[in-house]
Amino acid sequence: MDFDGAVVLVTGANRGLGRAFAQEFVKRGAKVYGGARNPASVVDEGVTGIRLDVTDDASVEAAAKELGDVTIVINNAGVTGSGEAVDSIKAEFEVNFYGLVRTTDAFAPILKANGGGTLVNVLSILSWVGYPAARGYAASKAAAWSFTKSTRDVLREQGTKVVGVHVGYIDTDMAAHIEAPKVAPEDVVSQVLQAIQNGDDEVLADEGTRAVKASLAS
Repeated sequence: MDFDGAVVLVTGANRGLGRAFAQEFVKRGAKVYGGARNPASVVDEGVTGIRLDVTDDASVEAAAKELGDVTIVINNAGVTGSGEAVDSIKAEFEVNFYGLVRTTDAFAPILKANGGGTLVNVLSILSWVGYPAARGYAASKAAAWSFTKSTRDVLREQGTKVVGVHVGYIDTDMAAHIEAPKVAPEDVVSQVLQAIQNGDDEVLADEGTRAVKASLAS
């Protein structure tokens, strides 16, 4: 399975899951842009670092103007707050929700012009369940899930596939302090790339996420 001819933008590509996405797309033959607030922090061979701050309208618009050849967008950038005060929750929404909205709206016309393409939104198991210790993060991911569903319906008309990725703990620095089962970032990436090839709408990347999704009706 390769992605020769694909041109990929990965947000938050300098670490964690985003870096794993960028590295794997390079291996599969794609041209890869790695978005980060500091493009110099994108150091992997074959990945072109791009200044992209998803909380800044001008930064997102400038990136879209520069990257007119993109055919796949991976909305990966995400944060967890250091606390649960209102300011912390606002900061989580700025990246996890509004950042995703900004990037989607800026690059949807580019995907259309390039034949439709694919938009991948990295969501969470917490899109569906509350978590008192991370209520802001959970709320931002629930909002992102709702936006993903609406965007899927809107962009279907232009031939753009929208994929939602739900997962629990990933073995990256974001979850390094947590003692719980974790899925390898490379495993998540592999499942997502397979979903793109299959034309799937959704990826449930670990057993816990699949169990929660299956239990929603009850």
